[in-house]
Amino acid sequence: MNVRFKKIIKFQNFFLHYSKVQKERVEALSNININIHSGEHVAVIGPSGSGKTSFLKSIVFALRPSSGKLLFEDIDPWRISAKKRHKLRAKIFITSQVPHLPPRQKVLTAVFAGKLAGINSFMSLFSLLYPQDLDRVKFALECFGLSEKLYERVDRLSGGERQRVSLARAVLSESKLWAIDEPLASLDPTRAEESLINLKRIASLRDLTFIASLHQTNFALMHFSRIIGIKKGKIYFDYPPSKIHDDLIKDLYSVQI
Repeated sequence: MNVRFKKIIKFQNFFLHYSKVQKERVEALSNININIHSGEHVAVIGPSGSGKTSFLKSIVFALRPSSGKLLFEDIDPWRISAKKRHKLRAKIFITSQVPHLPPRQKVLTAVFAGKLAGINSFMSLFSLLYPQDLDRVKFALECFGLSEKLYERVDRLSGGERQRVSLARAVLSESKLWAIDEPLASLDPTRAEESLINLKRIASLRDLTFIASLHQTNFALMHFSRIIGIKKGKIYFDYPPSKIHDDLIKDLYSVQI
């Protein structure tokens, strides 16, 4: 089979729920059945609290299904040892809505940390103390307009700059799949689109699978070939942009009182 069309992610009858006060069960994701192919670029959209973040966290094995399965490269990560799961997880890079970066760390070190999942423990520690691949770090920062911040401390950056440092870490990673949660949340419209274009360009050059949750539906429709809409924990639609119209978007974001 052509690797480009191999299914890298498979959700099979996937349910995810948790309990709130008084044992009330809340379904974060409900009966998800969906495949994502290697090399696909997919935007996940939907209202706040719809399940987008849970969807991404499930893909990176951060949340265990209540029932059903998630398969990564035809492997069920929850049916192998924690050690093997960690090794499998190294093939995926995830960024969260709020970047978790050590505040006193220099930007150089913070960006290089994106590569650490792919190297052994000794080299990880050595590389944090004495960062390697300076040219690659500089390139990653240039992609997001941060060249002059190379030796700046993270806690001296603005929220938008920290967001872009987090994206630069993805460029340094050697992952096969990027799962990026709200990558544009803290960026102004111009910087947001520039950052998204650069992420997609690099993902295409490396033939990476790129999955991003977005609030900016206009960017999703302009820059992604597949759009998954999630509402109340369910797949509301899964279409190419050409099949998505204004009424469908309005229905996705409508709130029933």
